[in-house]
Amino acid sequence: MTNAPFILSYYKRIIFFLACIFLTVTVNAQKKKIPLKFLENILLELKKAGILESKKGKGGGYFFGKDPGQVTLATVMRLIDGPISLLPCVSLYFYEKCYNCDEKHCGLHEVLIQVRDANLKLLEKKTIADLSSKPKSQNVKPKTY
Repeated sequence: MTNAPFILSYYKRIIFFLACIFLTVTVNAQKKKIPLKFLENILLELKKAGILESKKGKGGGYFFGKDPGQVTLATVMRLIDGPISLLPCVSLYFYEKCYNCDEKHCGLHEVLIQVRDANLKLLEKKTIADLSSKPKSQNVKPKTY
């Protein structure tokens, strides 16, 4: 992960942002202290993936294209920054061999596989709807922001 603490701080804010869709993008960006351009890029990525849809004009904005109860945190994190794993040599979807390292004799490799699996066990179970105080995806209409 690049700039892990910096990016993770935004992950938390953006994921919470998605769970609380009430205000315009500009107001929410200011309220959650997320740079507007950064947020717009993330929203576009989520739109390309079909998680969000948008409507232009008065009353327009972004809204969920998929049921928030079906959108896992792992999916959102991968869309925002790629691999969830701490090193590319243990990534499931973005594998790259580490420079100058023999994975068969690397103790860190085995530990980080366990870390990856523990993280994924939770992140693939939890959804955007789980972060909201609203009822889980039943009778919840998408709201624009």
